[in-house]
Amino acid sequence: MPDETFSLPVAFYLALALTAGGMIYAWKHRQGGIGLPMLAVLGTVSAWYFGDALYNDYTIYIATIGADMLDLAWGQVVLFVLGFCIFAPSMHRLMNKDLLGSQSHLLLITRWGGLDKPVFQHRLDLAMGMLATFWIGLMAIAMLKTNFDFMGMFAPYISGKAYPWSRGRVGTGFDAVIAFFGYFHIMLVSSIGVILALSKNKRTRLMALAFYVLSAPWFILDRVRNLMLAVILPGLLAWVFIRFQANIFLKIGVLAIAFLVVNGWMKFVIQVRSEANVATLFQEVGIAGVTERLQGSTTKHAGLNMFEELGWVNSFIEKGTFEPNWGSRYFAELVNPIPRVIWKDKPMIGIDYAIARGQKWMGGAVNNAGVGATISTGLIGQGVVNFGRFFGPIGAAFIMAWWAALLARQDLQGEQTGRLLLLVVGLVLTFNLGRDITLITLYPFFFGFFMLNVWKRFKGDG
Repeated sequence: MPDETFSLPVAFYLALALTAGGMIYAWKHRQGGIGLPMLAVLGTVSAWYFGDALYNDYTIYIATIGADMLDLAWGQVVLFVLGFCIFAPSMHRLMNKDLLGSQSHLLLITRWGGLDKPVFQHRLDLAMGMLATFWIGLMAIAMLKTNFDFMGMFAPYISGKAYPWSRGRVGTGFDAVIAFFGYFHIMLVSSIGVILALSKNKRTRLMALAFYVLSAPWFILDRVRNLMLAVILPGLLAWVFIRFQANIFLKIGVLAIAFLVVNGWMKFVIQVRSEANVATLFQEVGIAGVTERLQGSTTKHAGLNMFEELGWVNSFIEKGTFEPNWGSRYFAELVNPIPRVIWKDKPMIGIDYAIARGQKWMGGAVNNAGVGATISTGLIGQGVVNFGRFFGPIGAAFIMAWWAALLARQDLQGEQTGRLLLLVVGLVLTFNLGRDITLITLYPFFFGFFMLNVWKRFKGDG
Protein backbone atom coordinates (compact mmCIF):
# COMPACT_ATOMS: atom_id res chain seq x y z
CA MET A 1 0.00 0.00 0.00
CA PRO A 2 1.40 3.46 -0.87
CA ASP A 3 2.04 5.93 1.90
CA GLU A 4 -1.05 8.11 2.12
CA THR A 5 0.87 11.04 3.62
CA PHE A 6 2.54 13.19 1.01
CA SER A 7 3.04 16.84 0.15
CA LEU A 8 2.95 18.35 -3.30
CA PRO A 9 6.26 19.92 -4.37
CA VAL A 10 7.03 23.61 -4.59
CA ALA A 11 6.84 23.38 -8.40
CA PHE A 12 3.16 22.45 -8.13
CA TYR A 13 2.36 25.67 -6.29
CA LEU A 14 4.57 27.69 -8.63
CA ALA A 15 2.73 26.23 -11.65
CA LEU A 16 -0.59 26.97 -9.96
CA ALA A 17 0.43 30.56 -9.24
CA LEU A 18 1.66 31.11 -12.81
CA THR A 19 -1.57 29.69 -14.19
CA ALA A 20 -3.63 31.97 -11.96
CA GLY A 21 -1.50 34.94 -13.01
CA GLY A 22 -1.93 34.02 -16.68
CA MET A 23 -5.69 33.82 -16.22
CA ILE A 24 -5.76 37.26 -14.62
CA TYR A 25 -3.76 38.67 -17.54
CA ALA A 26 -6.07 36.94 -20.03
CA TRP A 27 -9.18 38.29 -18.32
CA LYS A 28 -7.82 41.83 -18.41
CA HIS A 29 -7.07 41.47 -22.14
CA ARG A 30 -10.27 39.69 -23.16
CA GLN A 31 -11.53 42.67 -25.17
CA GLY A 32 -8.46 42.51 -27.39
CA GLY A 33 -9.33 39.04 -28.65
CA ILE A 34 -6.52 36.97 -27.12
CA GLY A 35 -7.91 36.80 -23.60
CA LEU A 36 -10.67 34.22 -24.10
CA PRO A 37 -8.46 31.76 -26.04
CA MET A 38 -5.76 32.09 -23.37
CA LEU A 39 -8.33 31.32 -20.69
CA ALA A 40 -9.40 28.24 -22.66
CA VAL A 41 -5.83 26.93 -22.88
CA LEU A 42 -4.97 27.65 -19.25
CA GLY A 43 -8.27 26.12 -18.16
CA THR A 44 -7.41 23.02 -20.18
CA VAL A 45 -4.05 22.70 -18.46
CA SER A 46 -5.73 23.15 -15.10
CA ALA A 47 -8.19 20.34 -15.76
CA TRP A 48 -5.79 17.79 -17.24
CA TYR A 49 -2.82 18.42 -14.91
CA PHE A 50 -3.88 20.04 -11.63
CA GLY A 51 -7.19 18.20 -11.86
CA ASP A 52 -5.40 14.89 -12.32
CA ALA A 53 -3.30 15.39 -9.18
CA LEU A 54 -6.34 16.33 -7.09
CA TYR A 55 -8.92 13.96 -8.61
CA ASN A 56 -6.89 10.76 -8.90
CA ASP A 57 -4.78 8.97 -6.28
CA TYR A 58 -1.47 10.86 -6.20
CA THR A 59 0.01 8.36 -3.73
CA ILE A 60 -0.25 5.65 -6.40
CA TYR A 61 1.65 7.89 -8.79
CA ILE A 62 4.42 8.30 -6.19
CA ALA A 63 4.58 4.55 -5.61
CA THR A 64 4.63 3.57 -9.30
CA ILE A 65 6.42 6.47 -11.03
CA GLY A 66 8.49 7.97 -8.23
CA ALA A 67 8.43 11.34 -6.51
CA ASP A 68 11.51 12.59 -8.41
CA MET A 69 9.87 12.09 -11.81
CA LEU A 70 6.66 13.72 -10.61
CA ASP A 71 8.57 16.72 -9.27
CA LEU A 72 10.25 17.00 -12.67
CA ALA A 73 6.83 16.84 -14.33
CA TRP A 74 5.59 19.79 -12.27
CA GLY A 75 8.65 21.73 -13.37
CA GLN A 76 7.62 21.01 -16.96
CA VAL A 77 4.13 22.31 -16.27
CA VAL A 78 5.82 25.50 -15.01
CA LEU A 79 7.82 25.72 -18.24
CA PHE A 80 4.72 25.25 -20.37
CA VAL A 81 2.59 27.83 -18.55
CA LEU A 82 5.40 30.38 -18.47
CA GLY A 83 6.19 29.82 -22.15
CA PHE A 84 2.55 30.02 -23.17
CA CYS A 85 1.95 33.24 -21.25
CA ILE A 86 4.95 34.80 -23.02
CA PHE A 87 4.30 33.39 -26.49
CA ALA A 88 0.52 33.91 -26.76
CA PRO A 89 0.45 37.76 -26.61
CA SER A 90 3.48 37.94 -28.93
CA MET A 91 1.95 35.49 -31.40
CA HIS A 92 -1.30 37.46 -31.29
CA ARG A 93 0.48 40.70 -32.16
CA LEU A 94 2.34 38.97 -35.00
CA MET A 95 -0.54 37.02 -36.56
CA ASN A 96 -3.29 39.58 -36.01
CA LYS A 97 -1.44 42.86 -36.45
CA ASP A 98 -4.02 43.97 -39.04
CA LEU A 99 -6.80 43.50 -36.45
CA LEU A 100 -5.22 44.84 -33.27
CA GLY A 101 -7.52 47.87 -33.28
CA SER A 102 -10.62 45.64 -33.25
CA GLN A 103 -12.52 44.34 -30.25
CA SER A 104 -13.77 40.91 -29.33
CA HIS A 105 -17.05 40.41 -31.17
CA LEU A 106 -18.01 37.64 -28.76
CA LEU A 107 -17.90 40.15 -25.92
CA LEU A 108 -19.67 42.78 -28.03
CA ILE A 109 -22.71 40.55 -28.51
CA THR A 110 -22.51 39.23 -24.94
CA ARG A 111 -22.18 42.48 -23.01
CA TRP A 112 -23.48 45.31 -25.20
CA GLY A 113 -26.67 43.97 -26.73
CA GLY A 114 -25.12 42.88 -29.99
CA LEU A 115 -27.20 39.70 -29.98
CA ASP A 116 -30.35 41.70 -30.71
CA LYS A 117 -28.90 43.70 -33.57
CA PRO A 118 -30.59 42.87 -36.91
CA VAL A 119 -27.25 42.60 -38.70
CA PHE A 120 -26.04 39.88 -36.31
CA GLN A 121 -29.31 37.96 -36.50
CA HIS A 122 -29.16 38.21 -40.30
CA ARG A 123 -25.67 36.71 -40.15
CA LEU A 124 -27.07 33.77 -38.16
CA ASP A 125 -29.80 33.31 -40.79
CA LEU A 126 -27.17 33.20 -43.53
CA ALA A 127 -25.02 30.80 -41.52
CA MET A 128 -27.99 28.48 -40.96
CA GLY A 129 -28.68 28.43 -44.69
CA MET A 130 -25.06 27.54 -45.35
CA LEU A 131 -25.04 24.80 -42.70
CA ALA A 132 -28.36 23.39 -43.92
CA THR A 133 -27.03 23.12 -47.46
CA PHE A 134 -23.94 21.22 -46.37
CA TRP A 135 -25.91 19.09 -43.88
CA ILE A 136 -28.41 17.92 -46.51
CA GLY A 137 -25.58 17.05 -48.88
CA LEU A 138 -23.69 15.15 -46.17
CA MET A 139 -26.77 13.23 -45.06
CA ALA A 140 -27.44 12.25 -48.68
CA ILE A 141 -23.98 10.67 -48.71
CA ALA A 142 -24.70 8.99 -45.36
CA MET A 143 -27.91 7.52 -46.73
CA LEU A 144 -26.08 6.05 -49.70
CA LYS A 145 -23.39 4.64 -47.40
CA THR A 146 -25.93 3.00 -45.05
CA ASN A 147 -28.39 1.74 -47.66
CA PHE A 148 -30.87 4.42 -46.55
CA ASP A 149 -30.90 3.49 -42.87
CA PHE A 150 -32.88 6.57 -41.77
CA MET A 151 -33.58 5.25 -38.28
CA GLY A 152 -29.94 4.35 -37.69
CA MET A 153 -28.86 7.90 -38.51
CA PHE A 154 -31.67 9.96 -37.03
CA ALA A 155 -33.26 7.76 -34.32
CA PRO A 156 -30.55 5.37 -33.08
CA TYR A 157 -32.37 5.01 -29.74
CA ILE A 158 -35.01 2.99 -31.62
CA SER A 159 -33.08 0.91 -34.13
CA GLY A 160 -29.42 1.16 -33.14
CA LYS A 161 -26.73 3.24 -34.82
CA ALA A 162 -25.81 3.28 -38.47
CA TYR A 163 -22.11 3.78 -39.24
CA PRO A 164 -21.65 5.69 -42.50
CA TRP A 165 -18.17 6.91 -41.55
CA SER A 166 -16.71 3.65 -40.21
CA ARG A 167 -13.21 2.69 -41.33
CA GLY A 168 -10.09 0.96 -40.08
CA ARG A 169 -7.89 2.65 -37.48
CA VAL A 170 -5.17 2.96 -40.12
CA GLY A 171 -6.74 4.31 -43.28
CA THR A 172 -6.51 2.63 -46.67
CA GLY A 173 -7.95 3.47 -50.07
CA PHE A 174 -10.50 6.24 -49.77
CA ASP A 175 -10.69 6.13 -45.96
CA ALA A 176 -9.32 9.67 -45.84
CA VAL A 177 -12.46 10.88 -47.63
CA ILE A 178 -14.67 8.95 -45.20
CA ALA A 179 -12.76 10.49 -42.28
CA PHE A 180 -13.31 13.93 -43.82
CA PHE A 181 -17.07 13.37 -43.86
CA GLY A 182 -17.02 12.20 -40.24
CA TYR A 183 -15.20 15.27 -38.92
CA PHE A 184 -17.31 17.52 -41.14
CA HIS A 185 -20.40 15.99 -39.53
CA ILE A 186 -19.15 17.03 -36.08
CA MET A 187 -18.54 20.59 -37.25
CA LEU A 188 -22.00 20.93 -38.76
CA VAL A 189 -23.87 19.66 -35.69
CA SER A 190 -21.75 21.75 -33.29
CA SER A 191 -22.41 24.91 -35.29
CA ILE A 192 -26.13 24.18 -35.62
CA GLY A 193 -26.24 23.91 -31.82
CA VAL A 194 -24.76 27.41 -31.51
CA ILE A 195 -27.30 28.85 -33.94
CA LEU A 196 -30.11 27.14 -32.04
CA ALA A 197 -28.86 28.84 -28.87
CA LEU A 198 -28.47 32.33 -30.36
CA SER A 199 -31.03 32.83 -33.13
CA LYS A 200 -34.13 34.91 -32.43
CA ASN A 201 -35.60 34.41 -35.89
CA LYS A 202 -38.40 31.85 -35.39
CA ARG A 203 -37.86 30.21 -38.77
CA THR A 204 -34.12 29.90 -38.31
CA ARG A 205 -34.50 28.64 -34.75
CA LEU A 206 -37.04 25.97 -35.75
CA MET A 207 -34.83 24.86 -38.62
CA ALA A 208 -31.83 24.60 -36.29
CA LEU A 209 -33.90 22.71 -33.72
CA ALA A 210 -35.07 20.20 -36.33
CA PHE A 211 -31.57 19.56 -37.65
CA TYR A 212 -30.09 19.32 -34.14
CA VAL A 213 -32.75 16.91 -32.85
CA LEU A 214 -32.17 14.72 -35.89
CA SER A 215 -28.37 14.86 -35.58
CA ALA A 216 -27.33 15.02 -31.93
CA PRO A 217 -28.57 11.57 -30.76
CA TRP A 218 -26.20 9.91 -33.23
CA PHE A 219 -23.30 11.34 -31.17
CA ILE A 220 -24.80 11.34 -27.68
CA LEU A 221 -25.82 7.67 -27.82
CA ASP A 222 -22.39 6.44 -28.83
CA ARG A 223 -19.38 5.67 -26.62
CA VAL A 224 -16.91 8.43 -27.61
CA ARG A 225 -17.06 11.12 -24.93
CA ASN A 226 -15.02 13.80 -26.68
CA LEU A 227 -17.43 13.75 -29.64
CA MET A 228 -20.38 14.11 -27.28
CA LEU A 229 -18.78 17.17 -25.72
CA ALA A 230 -17.97 18.59 -29.16
CA VAL A 231 -21.64 18.63 -30.18
CA ILE A 232 -23.18 19.51 -26.78
CA LEU A 233 -20.92 22.17 -25.28
CA PRO A 234 -20.77 24.82 -28.05
CA GLY A 235 -24.53 25.37 -28.01
CA LEU A 236 -24.79 25.04 -24.23
CA LEU A 237 -22.04 27.57 -23.54
CA ALA A 238 -23.35 29.94 -26.21
CA TRP A 239 -26.79 29.88 -24.59
CA VAL A 240 -25.50 30.34 -21.02
CA PHE A 241 -23.00 33.11 -21.69
CA ILE A 242 -24.69 34.96 -24.57
CA ARG A 243 -28.42 34.27 -24.79
CA PHE A 244 -29.32 33.71 -21.13
CA GLN A 245 -29.89 37.12 -19.56
CA ALA A 246 -28.92 36.73 -15.90
CA ASN A 247 -26.17 37.68 -13.47
CA ILE A 248 -22.95 35.70 -13.40
CA PHE A 249 -23.92 33.76 -10.27
CA LEU A 250 -27.08 32.42 -11.86
CA LYS A 251 -25.12 31.51 -14.98
CA ILE A 252 -22.61 29.62 -12.83
CA GLY A 253 -25.51 27.84 -11.13
CA VAL A 254 -26.95 26.75 -14.49
CA LEU A 255 -23.51 25.56 -15.58
CA ALA A 256 -23.12 23.61 -12.33
CA ILE A 257 -26.40 21.80 -12.95
CA ALA A 258 -25.41 21.13 -16.56
CA PHE A 259 -22.04 19.83 -15.36
CA LEU A 260 -23.72 17.38 -12.99
CA VAL A 261 -25.96 16.10 -15.78
CA VAL A 262 -23.13 15.76 -18.30
CA ASN A 263 -20.81 14.28 -15.67
CA GLY A 264 -23.42 11.67 -14.77
CA TRP A 265 -23.92 10.78 -18.42
CA MET A 266 -20.16 10.46 -19.01
CA LYS A 267 -19.81 8.12 -16.03
CA PHE A 268 -22.67 6.04 -17.40
CA VAL A 269 -20.98 5.86 -20.81
CA ILE A 270 -17.75 4.67 -19.17
CA GLN A 271 -19.68 2.01 -17.29
CA VAL A 272 -21.46 0.55 -20.32
CA ARG A 273 -19.18 1.20 -23.29
CA SER A 274 -17.34 -2.11 -22.90
CA GLU A 275 -20.71 -3.81 -23.47
CA ALA A 276 -22.05 -1.71 -26.36
CA ASN A 277 -22.77 1.82 -27.40
CA VAL A 278 -25.65 3.53 -25.61
CA ALA A 279 -28.00 3.24 -28.60
CA THR A 280 -27.66 -0.55 -28.50
CA LEU A 281 -28.29 -0.51 -24.76
CA PHE A 282 -31.54 1.40 -25.32
CA GLN A 283 -32.63 -1.40 -27.63
CA GLU A 284 -31.71 -4.11 -25.14
CA VAL A 285 -33.06 -2.75 -21.85
CA GLY A 286 -35.32 0.15 -22.83
CA ILE A 287 -35.61 3.57 -21.22
CA ALA A 288 -36.40 2.09 -17.80
CA GLY A 289 -33.28 -0.06 -17.87
CA VAL A 290 -31.08 2.82 -18.96
CA THR A 291 -32.55 5.02 -16.20
CA GLU A 292 -31.79 2.34 -13.62
CA ARG A 293 -28.22 2.02 -14.84
CA LEU A 294 -27.82 5.80 -14.75
CA GLN A 295 -28.98 6.01 -11.14
CA GLY A 296 -26.61 3.24 -10.10
CA SER A 297 -23.56 4.57 -11.94
CA THR A 298 -20.64 5.21 -9.56
CA THR A 299 -17.86 4.77 -12.09
CA LYS A 300 -14.95 7.17 -11.83
CA HIS A 301 -13.79 9.04 -14.91
CA ALA A 302 -10.96 7.36 -16.77
CA GLY A 303 -8.51 9.19 -19.00
CA LEU A 304 -8.18 12.35 -16.87
CA ASN A 305 -4.59 11.37 -16.14
CA MET A 306 -2.36 13.45 -18.35
CA PHE A 307 -0.12 14.44 -15.45
CA GLU A 308 0.41 10.75 -14.77
CA GLU A 309 1.42 10.24 -18.43
CA LEU A 310 3.86 13.14 -18.16
CA GLY A 311 5.42 11.37 -15.18
CA TRP A 312 5.69 8.12 -17.15
CA VAL A 313 7.31 9.88 -20.11
CA ASN A 314 9.98 11.29 -17.79
CA SER A 315 10.48 7.91 -16.16
CA PHE A 316 10.95 6.11 -19.48
CA ILE A 317 13.44 8.72 -20.70
CA GLU A 318 15.32 8.48 -17.41
CA LYS A 319 15.53 4.68 -17.67
CA GLY A 320 16.48 4.77 -21.34
CA THR A 321 13.46 2.75 -22.49
CA PHE A 322 12.19 5.68 -24.55
CA GLU A 323 13.98 8.45 -26.42
CA PRO A 324 12.52 11.74 -27.71
CA ASN A 325 11.84 11.48 -31.42
CA TRP A 326 12.84 15.10 -32.16
CA GLY A 327 9.74 16.26 -33.91
CA SER A 328 8.69 13.11 -35.75
CA ARG A 329 5.51 12.77 -33.65
CA TYR A 330 4.48 16.34 -34.50
CA PHE A 331 5.38 15.66 -38.13
CA ALA A 332 3.13 12.59 -38.14
CA GLU A 333 0.30 14.72 -36.77
CA LEU A 334 0.92 17.41 -39.39
CA VAL A 335 0.85 15.05 -42.38
CA ASN A 336 -2.15 13.09 -41.07
CA PRO A 337 -4.52 14.70 -43.65
CA ILE A 338 -2.55 13.14 -46.53
CA PRO A 339 -4.48 10.03 -47.61
CA ARG A 340 -2.58 6.78 -47.15
CA VAL A 341 -3.59 5.82 -50.68
CA ILE A 342 -1.28 8.66 -51.82
CA TRP A 343 1.46 8.09 -49.21
CA LYS A 344 1.46 4.41 -48.39
CA ASP A 345 4.23 4.68 -45.76
CA LYS A 346 2.82 7.77 -44.04
CA PRO A 347 4.10 7.70 -40.44
CA MET A 348 1.69 6.45 -37.80
CA ILE A 349 1.03 8.43 -34.64
CA GLY A 350 2.21 7.39 -31.18
CA ILE A 351 3.27 3.80 -31.85
CA ASP A 352 6.69 4.21 -30.19
CA TYR A 353 5.21 5.55 -26.96
CA ALA A 354 2.48 2.89 -26.92
CA ILE A 355 5.20 0.21 -27.02
CA ALA A 356 7.16 1.94 -24.25
CA ARG A 357 3.95 2.13 -22.21
CA GLY A 358 3.46 -1.64 -22.43
CA GLN A 359 1.52 -2.25 -25.63
CA LYS A 360 2.92 -5.24 -27.50
CA TRP A 361 4.11 -4.86 -31.06
CA MET A 362 1.97 -7.08 -33.26
CA GLY A 363 3.56 -6.37 -36.60
CA GLY A 364 0.49 -4.73 -38.07
CA ALA A 365 -1.87 -7.47 -36.93
CA VAL A 366 -4.43 -5.12 -35.36
CA ASN A 367 -6.02 -2.90 -38.01
CA ASN A 368 -2.54 -2.59 -39.52
CA ALA A 369 -1.58 -0.32 -36.63
CA GLY A 370 1.00 -2.64 -35.07
CA VAL A 371 -0.33 -2.23 -31.51
CA GLY A 372 -3.66 -2.88 -29.86
CA ALA A 373 -4.08 0.76 -28.81
CA THR A 374 -2.20 4.03 -28.73
CA ILE A 375 -1.96 6.06 -25.51
CA SER A 376 -2.39 9.81 -25.19
CA THR A 377 0.61 11.61 -23.73
CA GLY A 378 -1.11 14.90 -22.86
CA LEU A 379 -0.30 18.20 -24.54
CA ILE A 380 2.80 18.77 -22.37
CA GLY A 381 3.91 15.14 -22.47
CA GLN A 382 3.60 15.22 -26.24
CA GLY A 383 6.06 18.10 -26.31
CA VAL A 384 8.49 16.06 -24.16
CA VAL A 385 8.06 13.06 -26.47
CA ASN A 386 9.03 15.28 -29.40
CA PHE A 387 11.75 17.58 -28.07
CA GLY A 388 12.88 16.31 -24.71
CA ARG A 389 12.32 17.21 -21.10
CA PHE A 390 13.33 20.88 -21.33
CA PHE A 391 12.54 22.05 -24.86
CA GLY A 392 9.43 19.88 -25.14
CA PRO A 393 7.14 21.90 -22.83
CA ILE A 394 8.35 25.11 -24.51
CA GLY A 395 7.57 23.68 -27.96
CA ALA A 396 4.08 22.66 -26.85
CA ALA A 397 3.55 26.14 -25.40
CA PHE A 398 4.53 27.69 -28.75
CA ILE A 399 2.00 25.55 -30.66
CA MET A 400 -0.79 26.35 -28.22
CA ALA A 401 0.08 30.05 -28.43
CA TRP A 402 -0.37 29.81 -32.22
CA TRP A 403 -3.74 28.12 -31.70
CA ALA A 404 -4.83 30.83 -29.25
CA ALA A 405 -3.88 33.54 -31.74
CA LEU A 406 -5.81 31.75 -34.50
CA LEU A 407 -8.92 31.66 -32.30
CA ALA A 408 -8.41 35.34 -31.46
CA ARG A 409 -8.43 36.10 -35.18
CA GLN A 410 -11.84 34.47 -35.56
CA ASP A 411 -13.14 36.59 -32.69
CA LEU A 412 -11.78 39.83 -34.13
CA GLN A 413 -13.35 38.96 -37.51
CA GLY A 414 -16.66 38.14 -35.88
CA GLU A 415 -18.58 40.47 -38.18
CA GLN A 416 -18.10 37.87 -40.93
CA THR A 417 -20.68 35.11 -41.22
CA GLY A 418 -19.65 31.99 -39.36
CA ARG A 419 -16.54 33.33 -37.62
CA LEU A 420 -18.13 33.35 -34.17
CA LEU A 421 -19.40 29.81 -34.76
CA LEU A 422 -15.82 28.77 -35.51
CA LEU A 423 -14.62 30.56 -32.39
CA VAL A 424 -17.09 28.85 -30.06
CA VAL A 425 -16.38 25.41 -31.57
CA GLY A 426 -12.63 26.04 -31.38
CA LEU A 427 -12.81 27.10 -27.73
CA VAL A 428 -14.63 23.87 -26.88
CA LEU A 429 -12.24 21.70 -28.89
CA THR A 430 -9.35 23.26 -26.98
CA PHE A 431 -10.27 21.16 -23.97
CA ASN A 432 -9.84 17.97 -26.00
CA LEU A 433 -6.34 19.13 -26.97
CA GLY A 434 -5.39 18.41 -23.36
CA ARG A 435 -4.98 14.74 -24.35
CA ASP A 436 -2.82 15.51 -27.41
CA ILE A 437 -2.26 18.40 -29.79
CA THR A 438 -3.61 16.72 -32.89
CA LEU A 439 -5.42 17.55 -36.11
CA ILE A 440 -7.65 14.58 -35.36
CA THR A 441 -9.24 16.75 -32.66
CA LEU A 442 -9.15 19.95 -34.69
CA TYR A 443 -10.49 18.64 -38.00
CA PRO A 444 -14.02 19.92 -37.25
CA PHE A 445 -12.62 23.44 -36.81
CA PHE A 446 -10.49 23.38 -39.96
CA PHE A 447 -13.24 21.80 -42.04
CA GLY A 448 -15.52 24.57 -40.84
CA PHE A 449 -12.86 27.08 -41.81
CA PHE A 450 -12.70 25.49 -45.26
CA MET A 451 -16.51 25.49 -45.51
CA LEU A 452 -16.69 29.22 -44.73
CA ASN A 453 -14.15 30.07 -47.38
CA VAL A 454 -15.92 27.95 -50.00
CA TRP A 455 -19.22 29.63 -49.13
CA LYS A 456 -17.65 33.08 -49.25
CA ARG A 457 -16.12 32.34 -52.67
CA PHE A 458 -19.39 31.26 -54.26
CA LYS A 459 -21.84 33.48 -52.36
CA GLY A 460 -19.62 36.51 -51.85
CA ASP A 461 -20.76 36.86 -48.25
CA GLY A 462 -18.72 37.86 -45.20
